[in-house]
Amino acid sequence: MIEAVNVFKSFEGKEVLKGISAVFEKGKTNLIIGQSGSGKTVLLKSLVGLHDLTSGDILYDGRSFPALDHKKRKALRQEIGMLFQGSALFDSMTVEENVRFPLDMFTKMTEEEKRERTNFCLDRVKLENANKKLPSEVSGGMQKRVAIARAIALNPKYLFCDEPNSGLDPRTAIVIDELIHEITHEFGMTTIVNTHDMNSVLGIGEKIIFIYQGEKHWEGSKDEIIHAENEQLEDFIFASKLFRKIKEKS
Repeated sequence: MIEAVNVFKSFEGKEVLKGISAVFEKGKTNLIIGQSGSGKTVLLKSLVGLHDLTSGDILYDGRSFPALDHKKRKALRQEIGMLFQGSALFDSMTVEENVRFPLDMFTKMTEEEKRERTNFCLDRVKLENANKKLPSEVSGGMQKRVAIARAIALNPKYLFCDEPNSGLDPRTAIVIDELIHEITHEFGMTTIVNTHDMNSVLGIGEKIIFIYQGEKHWEGSKDEIIHAENEQLEDFIFASKLFRKIKEKS
């Protein structure tokens, strides 16, 4: 579980996050949604420790991240998996080498243990025969699956996903959503997904936080969002034709 406690973040005197408090639950896909410029990306980066807070606290299972010293922060970061918007694979490394990279960097595993863990992660994302290919030799959807395999290589407790469906066609996006949802439940991770994809909201939104102008304006589940009585949220979600159709039928 990750908790944001009265989080404020300012840049050069401009307040971007304004007292956000939220609980991101273990074993669930927790989604952060909002318009461009709403502060959702800043919130995600603040949660993962890429931005220092102006004030407030971030708790990882009761551990205050801002209060940790450098050594303890480094140890905690090894419990975190990160799925970046553009996959962020190393072009000169094979698929296998990309997945193995965090094992080389942060563990003292033997060569055999690294090989077994790498193959396990690739098998889990259904990439059994892609080990020796370069990222440029596989599709965008496969690159995303490689990135997921790398993100779970260290068996993280916490998984952060920044716009995981960016650049993917709708069918492939659903596959990636379902994979994120499956591994979240399978490994009992606290997963936080930053997204504007309404298909993702309806598909895997077990806990949803809606950010508007730096403030938390609504929270709930995918089953509750259609009937939410929040003007800003309605303006945001019903810009999607999919949501308008669902609303008309309900």
